[in-house]
Amino acid sequence: MGWFFLFFFVSGLCSILYEIVWLRLSMAQFGVTSALVSIVLSMFMAGLGLGSWGSGRLIRKYGEQVRIPALRVYALIELLIGVSAILVPHQLLWGRAILEHAGLSSSGAYYLFSGGWIALTLVPWCACMGATIPVAMLAIRNNFQGESQKSFSFLYLANVVGAAAGSVAPLVLIELYGFHGTLRIGAALNAVLAASAIGLSLWPSATKTVAATSASAVAPIIVQQPARDRRALVLLFATGLTSMGLELVWIRQFTPYLGTMVYAFASILGLYLTSTFIGSQIYRKWSRNQKQEGQLLWVLIGLFVLLPLLAVDPRSQLSALLRLTLGIVPFSAALGFVTPMLVDRWSGGDPDRAGSAYAVNVAGCILGPLVSGFLLLPLMSERWVSCLFALPWLIIGIYPGWSSEPDSAKQQPVPQSRVSYFVALAAGVLVFVSQGYEDQFGHREVLRDNTATIIATGEGMNKRLLVNGVGITSLTPITKMMAHLPLAFLDHPPQNALTVCFGMGTTYRSLLSWGIPSTAVELVPSVPRMFGYYHPDGPQMLQSPLSHVVIDDGRRYLERSSEQFDVITIDPPPPVQAAGSSMLYSKEFYSIIKRRLRPDGILQQWLPTGDMAVRAAVARALNESFPYVRVFQYGPNWGFHFLASSHPMPNFTSEELLQHMPPTAIQDMMEWRYEPTPVLEFTYLLQRETPVDRLIAGDPSAPAMQDDRPVNEYFLLRKFMAKPGPASVVATR
Repeated sequence: MGWFFLFFFVSGLCSILYEIVWLRLSMAQFGVTSALVSIVLSMFMAGLGLGSWGSGRLIRKYGEQVRIPALRVYALIELLIGVSAILVPHQLLWGRAILEHAGLSSSGAYYLFSGGWIALTLVPWCACMGATIPVAMLAIRNNFQGESQKSFSFLYLANVVGAAAGSVAPLVLIELYGFHGTLRIGAALNAVLAASAIGLSLWPSATKTVAATSASAVAPIIVQQPARDRRALVLLFATGLTSMGLELVWIRQFTPYLGTMVYAFASILGLYLTSTFIGSQIYRKWSRNQKQEGQLLWVLIGLFVLLPLLAVDPRSQLSALLRLTLGIVPFSAALGFVTPMLVDRWSGGDPDRAGSAYAVNVAGCILGPLVSGFLLLPLMSERWVSCLFALPWLIIGIYPGWSSEPDSAKQQPVPQSRVSYFVALAAGVLVFVSQGYEDQFGHREVLRDNTATIIATGEGMNKRLLVNGVGITSLTPITKMMAHLPLAFLDHPPQNALTVCFGMGTTYRSLLSWGIPSTAVELVPSVPRMFGYYHPDGPQMLQSPLSHVVIDDGRRYLERSSEQFDVITIDPPPPVQAAGSSMLYSKEFYSIIKRRLRPDGILQQWLPTGDMAVRAAVARALNESFPYVRVFQYGPNWGFHFLASSHPMPNFTSEELLQHMPPTAIQDMMEWRYEPTPVLEFTYLLQRETPVDRLIAGDPSAPAMQDDRPVNEYFLLRKFMAKPGPASVVATR
């Protein structure tokens, strides 16, 4: 049995590794949108459920006819999973090529095609992953009769431990080897699993056991279950729906305290899986005594769903780790307890029944994010979404007739029933005494959509924009200069301009001040709706015939568009380490931008600080993508304006730059000035020009930023191994 534990530990690690990398590769090929992320995760889970259900049915139907040892079938499946690590990136690239050739401009048609292609790509391979549990259960039944009744919980336990390790290990591997290198490591691990399983099947004692039990092993075990036991399937569906639905809620609740880095998301996933393992281990020990769970267990799950409300209360002084522990661990541990318990109870060790039960759980996992992200969160706060997820469990817990075991209601001790009512009452009190993150802001406007929760707060020049609790930008001349600097460097009047990332709308407003058609692309639908909060003339400017706001991923929009621009300005959301932000700094993105710039057009890329490696990686990517790159440092530690073009940019003086600007643009630039005159405003930047080679020399070993090597996002090893160095680059003329 130790071998099976090892197999499923490594298998769980690889599955999470593939999920993380495949999601990122899909985003690079088809766009960074909530809909696409949901499609990828749903197809991943759908494949797992389909494989689990299908393999269980095949075992029941054809088990008597198959003479190949189950371990060898398992080995073949692991080998196929390893092959998927190599093929999936190519399949995604083929889909991208077909999509470009088709020239789909409609967003709906684009989603339909990309979603269909992702399904064709991922579902068959993920079905192989889902098939491993029923096949391994058959192998255990063939060789370890005494362990077969609770074989699912054993394999589930090992798989969860491996998945917890898989939430951490890829972060290091990606930093060292990139996404494709990490996939190759996963493929090698699957190949080792396949070879080990074949070797184990050839071991004399294993062969002897199989031969001795072959007559009975292949015969399906029919586990007689009372009809009422089907409630276990309902509960399995509900646990999947609740857990995956809550993950989206957790991201919005804990992001203000953890940030938007990949390590923050890994912390949530790692703690969730580790707690699930603890709960599964408790179940394994508890089940040896053949006890029956009471109604208290179910009402506690309802309470645990609501604990994040207490954990994220802004009035508490808890550290980020303690907040996460209090909010996630109790529910996740309870989930780890009840999921294998329900599957074991329904299956009794039968692979077919276990596959069906697991598929039901996966169906809930697929529906949960869709209900949470696209139905509930756009309509109500995270607090009330949590209440809706908790309510069914509280009702089940206080209603003795609703249980997974038909006779358990009659066996409930009276004290436990009273405790259940008390716990349900405590859950209700928790809802009304806790505060949400936005409640700390007296003057605020809050908007919600399927992407994020948006908070606009503050007054005057102290206004703030918070996306899921993270400050995105402020009212600053820097964002104005993102428009005025590249437009003024053109040696002819501009015809149009584009900005990616709307933010407070300051850069977009500055583009419109030039009197040219301007396009803004923003990922979060609610962000442009806050334009009027930060700029009183915002609603009027949005109604201008020159204004065009697109809700889409900026990279995806540029790929689908055929329009040419004089200036494209990019301001990725902070911090510079934000998850997914590297795709707005990569060579692949710059290649797309070059196709949308006119021959003498200019790209303006803003880089807010970053360590030496990040600066060097961005500078190298731009330098390898464009023949002409100029860099202007905005203050000692405020960030860099990169200007890149396929055409030489003249060394204009401040006076010459001003001559290119219309009066309305000059007026806009001086609205929030650092310097007393427009000439000095430009002089401040021109005197701080830094050769791009100087930034590259800051870390010569740093690779150019690419989709496969997101230097800014993965920095843990670099941080621990960093040597003391200069804090910033000194600008030189």
